[in-house]
Amino acid sequence: MARVTGIGGVFIKARGDAKALAAWYRDHLGLALEDFGGAVLNWQDDTAEDGGLTVWATADPDGTWFAPSTATFMINYRIDDMDGIIAQLTAAGIPILQGPQTHENGRFAWIMDPEGNKVELWEPKL
Repeated sequence: MARVTGIGGVFIKARGDAKALAAWYRDHLGLALEDFGGAVLNWQDDTAEDGGLTVWATADPDGTWFAPSTATFMINYRIDDMDGIIAQLTAAGIPILQGPQTHENGRFAWIMDPEGNKVELWEPKL
């Protein structure tokens, strides 16, 4: 049987100005935007213990994992320096909803983007 072998891209339909939303991710999470307006993340650059895996999962409709967002998705961004990104976000006035928390797979924290989408930040174990 043919099967999925990975995630080829993540696309967010902006509720407002798509360029402003992309700029927010560039300015606050360090995504290097290309000429087409998006970013290309190369797993070959990843030095984490897991070698650069991507997790895919569904969530129960009654769960609180995505709260306070009302979006039906949440994107987890792998980061290289949790303390550094928390400091950057705090300095920019972006509230940290929760975390950082240490789990067996690394450190996690959560924020909201300007359109109300919950964002999960993950610093994998190195």
